[in-house]
Amino acid sequence: MIEATSCGGVVIFRGKILVLYKNYKNKYEGWVLPKGTVEEGEDFKETALREVKEETGVSASIIKYIGKSQYSFATPHDMVEKDVHWYLMMADSYYSKPQREEYFVDSGYY
Repeated sequence: MIEATSCGGVVIFRGKILVLYKNYKNKYEGWVLPKGTVEEGEDFKETALREVKEETGVSASIIKYIGKSQYSFATPHDMVEKDVHWYLMMADSYYSKPQREEYFVDSGYY
């Protein structure tokens, strides 16, 4: 079994939440919150802010830690147990741009 840790943001602006629409090679399709893997030398807050910026183009500030979600999934060679640490954030503007390289095709506040 592989253990993995990610961090992400529940990003708000004027009472709405930022979400991304992902279409991964027509195998996975749906709305998601921005999140990603902790890189070497980063703390969880840094990871969450970096991932929000990379995936959405949004600059945000952390308001507070809101909790951890956990789930597992199978890969062709192993099971992955994933922890995701979530931070409530405030965006500095309404602008967002989905990161196409990660199969995000839309983003916005809803």
